[in-house]
Amino acid sequence: MLLCIQTVAADHEVIITRCYGNHHPTVWGDHFLTYANLPRANEGEKKQHEDLKEEVRKMLVMAPSKSLHKLDLINTIQLLGVAYHFEHEIEESLSYMQQGYYVSCDAFRKFTNDQGNFKKELINNVHGMLSLYEAAQFRVHGEEIFDETLNFTTTQLKLILPKLSNSHLAQQVANALKITIKDGIVRVERRKYISVYQQNQNHNQVLLNFAKLDFNILQRLHKNELSDITSVARKILAKISYITCIIDDTCDIYGTLDELTQFTRAIERTITITILYCHLLDVYKEIEKELANENQSFLVDYSIIEMKKVLRAYFQEAEWYYNKKEVPRMEQYMKNGIPSSGYLLLATTSWLAMGNITTKDVFDWIGTEPPILVASCCITRLLNDRSSHEEEQKRGDAASSIECYMNEYDVTKEEAHIKLRNKIENYWKDLNEEYFKVDVTIIPRVLLMPIINLTRVVEFMYKDEDAYTF
Repeated sequence: MLLCIQTVAADHEVIITRCYGNHHPTVWGDHFLTYANLPRANEGEKKQHEDLKEEVRKMLVMAPSKSLHKLDLINTIQLLGVAYHFEHEIEESLSYMQQGYYVSCDAFRKFTNDQGNFKKELINNVHGMLSLYEAAQFRVHGEEIFDETLNFTTTQLKLILPKLSNSHLAQQVANALKITIKDGIVRVERRKYISVYQQNQNHNQVLLNFAKLDFNILQRLHKNELSDITSVARKILAKISYITCIIDDTCDIYGTLDELTQFTRAIERTITITILYCHLLDVYKEIEKELANENQSFLVDYSIIEMKKVLRAYFQEAEWYYNKKEVPRMEQYMKNGIPSSGYLLLATTSWLAMGNITTKDVFDWIGTEPPILVASCCITRLLNDRSSHEEEQKRGDAASSIECYMNEYDVTKEEAHIKLRNKIENYWKDLNEEYFKVDVTIIPRVLLMPIINLTRVVEFMYKDEDAYTF
C-alpha cells in the first residue's frame, strides 16, 4: 500500500503530495553491535593455523603433477574455501587446464555416443554426473553441447537424488541443484561443503581441520567488521552502498518530481546544500581523505562519475512514474536499468583502496562499461524486478521489467517471468564468455572477481524472494 500525504509549503501556498512506502523497520536492529570486541585468533590458534596450512601446502606440492589425485586435492581445497592460501601453487598446477582458462566444449563430445546422445553409463556415475552438471554452468553462447549437458545432468540428478543412500553425496547433489556453482556466495557455499565433506568417510582430516579453523578465524574477523568496518575498501563500498540506497528510496517514494529535478541538477552542477546532498559530499570527502593515504585520491572521481549515472537513472524512473505512470519499452528500460542496478557504481567503488593493482588504466577500462559488467548489471536488474515487482506495484512504484515486458509483448505475468528468466541465463552466458576473454595481463582476475561475486550476491538475495527489502 502506498500512503500519500498532502502538505502545504507556507511560503508559496503550494500543495505538495508526498508518498511513503509501507516499509517495516529493519529486522536487524542493533544485532550487529553485539559483535563488537569479539576475540581475535589467539597465539595458539595462529600457530595451529600456520602448522596446518604448511601441511596442506606440502600435500599439494608433493602430489604428482598432472595426476587425478592432484586435481581432486585442488578441487577439495577450493570447495573447502581455503584455496586463497595457495593461489600460486594452484595457478602453476592448473595453468593449462582450468581455473579461468577457456577449454573447448568439444572435449565434452566424448561423453556422447555416435547418435549424439549421452552415454548410458554416465547415469550410474553420480560423481561424474555432478562434475558435468557444474562444468555446464559456465557455458557461453554457441556451445549447444553445454546446453544439452545441463538439461541432461539436471534431469538425471533430480531422478537419482531420492535414491541415493550415501548421505554425504545426496547432500552434495541437493546443494548443487538448489544453488549452482556459479550462483552461490563463496563463503556461504564453503561453509555448507565443510559439513558435507565431514560426512565423507574418505575425508582428509588435516584438510578438514584446517578448513574449519580457517573458517572460524575468518568469521570472527567478519563479525568484528560488521560491528566496526575497519577495512578501507569495505568501508568505502559500504558508505556508497547505503547512501545509494537512501537516494534510491528518495527517488522511488519520497521525492516529488520537482524536488528530484532540482536534486539531480544539483548533483550535476554542484550547487545545492540539501541534507542528502551534503551527506553525499561528506561521504566522498571521507573516501578521498582515506585514499590520500595511498596517494590515490584521484581515483574517487571514477566513483563520482558512476554515482552521477545512478542518479540520472533514478531520476528517469521517477519521471516515468510521475508522467502518468509511463511504461517504457523493454529496450529503453534495460538501457536505464544498467546504471539503475547500482552495479556500475558498486563494481567501480569495490576497486578503490585495493592498492597498486588498481591503476588509472583499469579504471578507464571499467568506465567504458565493458560487456562483463553490463551483463552483471542486467542480471541484477532483472533478478531484482522478478522478486520485488509485486510488492513495488502494491506501493505504487514505477513499472519494472515485468510490467514493461507484459505491456510491450501483450503476455501474461507468468510468461513474462519465464522470458526474463531466460534472459538472465543468457546474460550469465555473456558474463562467463567475457570472463574468459578479458586480457588478464591488463585486467587481473582479482579485479574481475568482485564483479562475479556482486552478481552472486544478487542471485542469493533474490533467488526465492526479495530478501533485500523484506
